[in-house]
Order: sequence, then structure tokens, then C-alpha cells
Amino acid sequence: MPRPRTTLGAPCVPGGSGLKSISSTGFALFGAALVAISYGLARFAFGLFVPPIRAELELTPYVIGIIGALPLISFLLATLVAPFAADRLGARNTAVLSAGFGVGGLALISQATGSLSLSTGVFACGICTGLMMPALTAAMQALVQRSLHGRVSSVMNAGTSVGVIVAVPAVLFLADAWRFAYVSFAVLASIGVMAAWYFIPSVSRIMPANAEPPPPISALQWSRLFRLSLFAFAMGFVSAAYWIFAPDLAVTLGALPSDETGWLWLAVGIAGLGGAVVSDLADRNNPPITHALMLMMMSASLALLAASPGQLPLAVFSALVFGLAYMSLTGLYLLTGIRLLPGRLSMGPVLPFMACALGQAVGSPVMGVLVDAFGYADAFAIFSAIGIVVAISSPLYPRYLDQVPEEEAAATGLQAAFDHQLLGADGEPLELATEETETPVVDKLSGPASTRYEIAAGPEARRGYD
Repeated sequence: MPRPRTTLGAPCVPGGSGLKSISSTGFALFGAALVAISYGLARFAFGLFVPPIRAELELTPYVIGIIGALPLISFLLATLVAPFAADRLGARNTAVLSAGFGVGGLALISQATGSLSLSTGVFACGICTGLMMPALTAAMQALVQRSLHGRVSSVMNAGTSVGVIVAVPAVLFLADAWRFAYVSFAVLASIGVMAAWYFIPSVSRIMPANAEPPPPISALQWSRLFRLSLFAFAMGFVSAAYWIFAPDLAVTLGALPSDETGWLWLAVGIAGLGGAVVSDLADRNNPPITHALMLMMMSASLALLAASPGQLPLAVFSALVFGLAYMSLTGLYLLTGIRLLPGRLSMGPVLPFMACALGQAVGSPVMGVLVDAFGYADAFAIFSAIGIVVAISSPLYPRYLDQVPEEEAAATGLQAAFDHQLLGADGEPLELATEETETPVVDKLSGPASTRYEIAAGPEARRGYD
């Protein structure tokens, strides 16, 4: 039996649901809460507890690096099947399944007795992370107007910072009771399971009733998606050093108490909340320049922490810089993926996130090897240098596909103003003819492609925003 289809913004809830309607703002906040559980607690909080876990289970930096890569690998595997799961199981069931893996993984970590049980737990947490965003994306297609998809996605992406902030009190007050902290996280994930069942509709894909299938992906789109994925991979590679090893560096090299490393993650989470704003501004202005700036900031945060690990104020400042840079970059990748593949939300935003996770999966064990070989300071310096090299390459960051052609852009600005000042014999401004008509067609935002000049054509006109 074919699945029911309806118009965007009108939820189709086969089989019933506790939810009848929810605003775009409400869905964005609820999605951010689920992302906080799946990304913040199930995935990124692990690095915060590495010092006490490593000490109690007697694990080497190399083993921690391998274990730190496991949730990223499982994230990739789950992401590959997530779009099909969201289509077959529906948004609600996929979100519940995701949160269920989170509950199981967090519970296993809380009871870990060695590297094997710890690895199993973090692997399950990675599956939770990989399934959650596609499930939320499928629900967003049903509940949120298409013009708001980018902004709602940015707000949900910032939920990672919320989850990191929630984990901070646990390490401040329960640094030596990390097992109890993970039991608490498992309880929060259980609440997420129930909330997902109640609030998320049981839809699969929701499309307009008269919608045509999206056009095939062009070679130009594949090329720009490939470049975007390369940048995301490189950023994930560099960021793995901070996410997995920053607290351990502060404890081992800077002799900071384990509980004080919680201030680092608090700074990461607070600054990361600004990433939603920065990524939105970058999306509207100049993504390549913003990408270069944020990647340089991330590299500086690694170098600063390695230089002054024992100075808590400087370490916290480096965490602020890292949090803002990381969340801004992931939000920018998310929005760029949406712009490059409009109408394919199950692919456009997913590819750069997969590339970022793959970069972190590769970077984590590489960082562990470098720490064993050269020590924390030199290993962080090497990763910082790699980030600077990638930042210098940011002019290659992909632009959107629907920019105004160069011949049109050349007739805007000063040239358009000059043409407009040419006067005829009657003293009136000369009017440039288009191909279809002898009189000009002037539209501030959406004139025909044959018009040779525009008036007040802002960035939205040039980049073809919805």
C-alpha cells in the first residue's frame, strides 16, 4: 500500500500520535533537546571523562584513541542506513530506535570493566548519534515550512552544545563517580525515548502532493559536494585532538585536577551556542572567508591549550574559541549541504557530517600515536599546523549553484549606475533593451535572466535564496 502524501507543513500522522501540531520554533527546540542527548551526552561527553576512566581502567593513550574512534565509525555505519530507516520505519520509530541505542550505550559505559565493554558502549552511542539527525530531518520535512529548514537545522545542530553543558556539572561534582554520571545520562536518554514517541509524527517522507521527484544530481553538484566533504573531513580530523584528548592533556601535562577540566567543556558548550548565529551569518555573507577564520580559530585553540595547559583561565579561553569555531563550522557545513542539494535533505546535510565523523575517526587514533611518540604538546602543535594549512585552502570552499552568472553580475554596481546615467536626446535616461522586449524589466530580486542590470540586487538576489 503506498504511503500517504500530503503538503509540506501539514503533518501526516498515520497510525495516530500524541502530537497534533507543533510550531517551527517548538520543533527546533525539541530537536535541539534530542540532539543534546544523542550528540552532546552520548558522543562528545566521553572526552570529558577520559581522565578518570583511563585511570580506573588502566588504559593507554593509544587504546583511548582507538576507543574514541569507535563511536565515529558506528556513526558512519548508522548514517549510511539512516535515510532508509527513516523512510521505512518512519521518523518517530527511527528517533525512538536512536534514543534506545543511546540508553543502552550509556548504560554499558557506566558498567564498563575493561576496554571491551567500554568499546561496546561507545559503539552503541555512535549508532544513536547517526540515526537521530536523519529521523529529525524526516520529521522536519513534515512539520516545518521549507524556507525555514536551514534555520531550524542550525538551531537543532546547536543542541550539541546544550548536551555538553549538561555534562559539565557531572564532571565538576562527580569526576570520581563517572559511573554514576553515565547512569544519569542513561536516565535522560530514557526520557528522550518517551518524548520522541510522543512528539515526533510517525511519517516517512512528506512531499507536496503534486511534487515532481528532485532532478538528478549534476556533475557540478557532485564536484562541490566532494570539496565540501574534504573540508569537513579535514576539520573533523583536527577537532578530534580537542574532543578526545584536551581534558587528558590538561590533567597530564598541566597537572589540573580532573574536576576542573569540566570548566573546559562548559566553555565549549556556551561558546558553541553562538555557532548557530555565526553559521547563519556566514551562510548569508561569505562562507569561504568565515570558514578560513573559524578554522584558524580552531587551530589557535589547540596551540593555546598545548602552550598553557596548567593555566586554567587560558585553558578555558581556548575552549571558548574551540567551541565557537567547531559549532560554527558544523553549522556552515550543514547549511551548505542543504543549499547544494535542495530537495534532498536526506543526502545534502548528511554527506559533510559523515565526512566530519570520518575525519574524527581517523584523527583520534593518529593523535593517540603522536601522543605516545612525541608527547601532548608536540602532538597538539602538529594538529594545529594541519588546521592552518586547511584554513589557507578555504578559497576553494564550494559556493552555491544558483549564483547570478558573471555577465549579469558585471552589469550591477558601478557599471549599472553608469549605464543609468546615460541620457538620450530628450534628456531622459537611456533604457537598455532586453532580448524579449524593447523596455527594461527591472526587478529588485528576481528579474529575468536576460535583464542586463538590476537595481539594489543584494546578496539574497545574487545567491538565489528561497
